[in-house]
Amino acid sequence: MSFFDHIDELRKHLFRSVVAIVIGAIVVGIYNKFIIRNILMGPIHSDFITYKYLCKLGQWLGMGNELCLTTIHVRMQSNAVAGQFNVFLNVVLIGGFILAFPYVFWQFWKFVKPALKTNELKGTRGVIFWVSLLFFIGVFFGYFIVAPYTINFFANFSIDESIENFWTIASYFNTMVPLMLGSGIAFQLPLVLYFLAKIGVVSSAFLRKYRRHSILVIVIVVSIITPPDMLSTVICSIPLIFLYEISIFLCMRVEKKRKIEEPEEWS
Repeated sequence: MSFFDHIDELRKHLFRSVVAIVIGAIVVGIYNKFIIRNILMGPIHSDFITYKYLCKLGQWLGMGNELCLTTIHVRMQSNAVAGQFNVFLNVVLIGGFILAFPYVFWQFWKFVKPALKTNELKGTRGVIFWVSLLFFIGVFFGYFIVAPYTINFFANFSIDESIENFWTIASYFNTMVPLMLGSGIAFQLPLVLYFLAKIGVVSSAFLRKYRRHSILVIVIVVSIITPPDMLSTVICSIPLIFLYEISIFLCMRVEKKRKIEEPEEWS
């Protein structure tokens, strides 16, 4: 294919992806009140599911009601003429992208796949399923774990009792959405390292050698995006560290399979 043929092929895949996102956005737009009120605004309510289970965990650990949340000290406001409308558009478009993510990635994979070599395609069966699954798990992790801790901390943080938290809805959603999408992308770590191992860019020995450095980076990043308390850092860091360990295991499998196949190629 010529350069312009590649551009034309890319245009087709992008167009199909945009159509899928628009369809997803229409679905989100139809149910926008439920999604905004009960899902996206959920973490600012004291009866949010994460807070309930956190309270039960504290009681189970013998801490009484130390981890129970009774009130979130925050009020919402819109200080721009088109503030609420802009938030609505962002919610609809980003929600449409999340719903359409498996199809969008499938279109991306269809464009990239012909350019890969035979040895690079080995072991890619089911890649769309695993990428989509990890993405949605990451989004749920960001929504149920990272976002509530972040929102709760900043809602109850005050440098003086006379200052009350009045958030704009734009700043609230601009905090929620990156946390959710960022978690979805972060959960792609095992698959990214798996494919890098397939093409020989990284190895399990390399990942084991820099395990401590990687864990330190994970903890630092988590500390930045979550409230600065030990419990939040530990709870949010454990899944990412676990994903890193899974990445090492996957790289070891790739190397083991490669050692088995190499003698066969020479025979």
